Amino acid sequence: MPHLTIDYSSHLAGSFDPAALVKELHPLVAEESGTTGVCKTLLRPVVTFVGDRPSEEAAFVHVEVGLMPGRPETRKTRLSEAVLALLGKHLRVEGVPPEAVLSVEVRDLAASYRLSPSAR
Repeated sequence: MPHLTIDYSSHLAGSFDPAALVKELHPLVAEESGTTGVCKTLLRPVVTFVGDRPSEEAAFVHVEVGLMPGRPETRKTRLSEAVLALLGKHLRVEGVPPEAVLSVEVRDLAASYRLSPSAR
């Protein structure tokens, strides 16, 4: 059931393989979050700015993980750290500057969240 959104600097598109990241990310999120559901991921290449650097120089990747409420903060923190480590592994490639900004947020989905029965 986890919903993942990965926003990344559009100029990184040729520097890392998002499909390879997702292939490792889904089982990691499922295991660390304790879910029995299927991960769903949205990848968005975007224009990014970090400080005063021009967008083509600003390497930034942010992963948001949305989970059903009820997990302890310690579990969400462990998940954030595991996802951050995996991001680092996938972005330590030629063409990605070493000062790339990587971030992760694990949040509870709102009480109004609904999922179509066909997607379960």
